[in-house]
Amino acid sequence: MIMLLICGKITKWGWAPLIDADREHVAQYAIMLVEKRFLPLYIGLFSIFALFGISMTVIGATLPKIFADFGWSYTTAGAVLAAGSIGYFLSTYLAGILLSSVGLRLTISVALLLVFSGLEFFAATPIPWLNMLLYFIIGIGQGGIELSVNWSTLRMEGPGGGRAMSLMHGAFSIGAFVGPLIIAILISAHLQWTLIYRGIGVLFLAIAIFLQCMPLSALGKDKGHTPGSSRRDLFRHPAYWLGFFALFAYVGVEIGISNWVAEYFVSVFNVPIPTGSFMVSLFWAGLLVGRFGAPFFQTIIKREKILIALSVLMAFSVIALAAIGFVDNGRIAGAIAGMVVVFAGLGCSIIYPNVMSIIGDLFPHTQSEAVGFAAMGGGLGQFAFPYLMSAISAAWGIRMGFMMYALFSLVVVALNVALIRAEKQGGIAKDA
Repeated sequence: MIMLLICGKITKWGWAPLIDADREHVAQYAIMLVEKRFLPLYIGLFSIFALFGISMTVIGATLPKIFADFGWSYTTAGAVLAAGSIGYFLSTYLAGILLSSVGLRLTISVALLLVFSGLEFFAATPIPWLNMLLYFIIGIGQGGIELSVNWSTLRMEGPGGGRAMSLMHGAFSIGAFVGPLIIAILISAHLQWTLIYRGIGVLFLAIAIFLQCMPLSALGKDKGHTPGSSRRDLFRHPAYWLGFFALFAYVGVEIGISNWVAEYFVSVFNVPIPTGSFMVSLFWAGLLVGRFGAPFFQTIIKREKILIALSVLMAFSVIALAAIGFVDNGRIAGAIAGMVVVFAGLGCSIIYPNVMSIIGDLFPHTQSEAVGFAAMGGGLGQFAFPYLMSAISAAWGIRMGFMMYALFSLVVVALNVALIRAEKQGGIAKDA
């Protein structure tokens, strides 16, 4: 891909060599994701999102140990995960309104401190209700981080982008890959698996302190609703709801696979617990490749085309992953399923950042609210799907639970197509 950028370009007649001016333009475009003055801030937020990725996925990697050590049922685990999701989806939308009122610094600082507080005590005891409360607090902080970083990236990148957003979410994938890998190492070494929660919590505190030195005010503020308009006008935009429901279904599938794929492999393919935890890392490795590769592809291919192509790849991969569990549970089937997990992650990679970029471009004066509402859809999916997954798994087995994810992956494709059609057909009136 990089050689194509250097040596040639794609036109409507096919591939053609790049002239010197083209090469210079592509080189500058590939490097400058954001303005130079924003680069230190972008790096700082990149670090926050990496930690955010660890905090969002590490519970999925520890589920097999939680089941073994705490004696929880699928229903109990689903309730704990849902508590965090309630905090998350409430926080994302409210943080969007709060950010426009009190500013970015206070919003993101409070969010980081909430995550720190929750992680320092989560899983210290097997008491379900206490862990539900702690995970609810963590979810509130995570929602504030999600909204703050997405809004900041949109402000740094400007309209028509998506590359900086994809790379920023690549940071999330780094954390999501590293966290489960650390868990697998701790379990294999017979060390205390809860240590990762404590260590990550301290890092959140440290970065909250460091962030006070960053020039957050340089990002400015939302202009707010135009004269004569109100929040009610936002709800009349088709794209406002399409973004909400697209992220509702997508996050439900993405986080659902991340949280349950370890248990799926342990239960269905009879792999050891460390191997099951490694499947979470494989899933996020696929996301990592896609999110770091997308900025290069988006120099020559429109983000909308990439969005649809990878949405379809996600759907096919999740369907295959679910189907393999019904066909066979042997070693070969498990190995094939492991490879499919990587492609599922690759398909998921740019759906969230590209939907966010499209929504941010369509509502330029009320970005924090619009992005917050779309993110709330994702949070609602993160809340609803654990209940649905745990109920289906408890009644008919985890194989049927993954078949449910396969069904909703097709819904994601349909909603993304609808969002792009609304954008292309001019059915969305941008904020004046």
